[in-house]
Amino acid sequence: MNDWLPILATVLGAATPLIYAGLGELVTEKAGVLNLGVEGMMLIGAVTAFAVASDSGSLAAGIAAGTGAGIAASALFALLTLHALANAMATGLALALFGVGLSAFVGRAYISRVLDGVGPVELLPGLALDPFVLGSLLLLAAVQFFLYHSRAGLVLRAVGESPTTAHALGYPVRLIRWAAILFGGACSGLAGTFLAVDYTPMWVEGLTAGRGWIALALVVFATWKPWRVLAGAYLFGGVTILQFHGQALGLAIPPQFMGMLPYLATIVVLALISRRGTTLRANAPASLGQTWHPGF
Repeated sequence: MNDWLPILATVLGAATPLIYAGLGELVTEKAGVLNLGVEGMMLIGAVTAFAVASDSGSLAAGIAAGTGAGIAASALFALLTLHALANAMATGLALALFGVGLSAFVGRAYISRVLDGVGPVELLPGLALDPFVLGSLLLLAAVQFFLYHSRAGLVLRAVGESPTTAHALGYPVRLIRWAAILFGGACSGLAGTFLAVDYTPMWVEGLTAGRGWIALALVVFATWKPWRVLAGAYLFGGVTILQFHGQALGLAIPPQFMGMLPYLATIVVLALISRRGTTLRANAPASLGQTWHPGF
């Protein structure tokens, strides 16, 4: 049992940023908005968190700054798509590319620096858990309750199904979508922050290593259900860790193949799910990705 505990801990750590980013994007998409800029928001949050924590010596300040940077990036996306009526897919891709470039530029001054990291917190005698891991579980419970056991969650889902009908009933559709987008940005920023100040904790260019794209796929894999995001994140986290333990065990498998396992698993899962088109259409928000304006 003691031999498996370190492996379990590494799987939990690898899954945590996927849970944060996946749940944030799930809420955004439940409101009918498709934001493909998760990777960029994670990188912006990561480099901001690391820079602030490194310069100030305060991890708390870094965490707050990283989360705020994710919110700011998502606010730019919301402004362009909800008010300027820019194409959401093109804007999201542009945000992802912007985040890659901005984080590489800002992070050049921090490549050689290392932080102490957050470290686990002892909840009970003999039971210690990383605060970010615990936070991801609490976030799952909060999102599940909000979406399916609160009036506000019902309204948000109604906006995602038919913004025109929700607007006719007097609900502020654009404001609700703003809130959903900002929540998604905060979660993506927090996911990047975890990677930069706790999981690594150091800065390297491209720190997220495609996790934002995996989080986007994870929402589809989960068929827009929060608890399935958790299950999928642990599945992909396990595949990610498998490559490291496989190399440590001396398996005669090229390291390049082991390194592409998480992305290969993503492609296979999406290919299998896409065959169930009826299931996807039944669970996806009806207005997902569609441009809407009160004057339409």
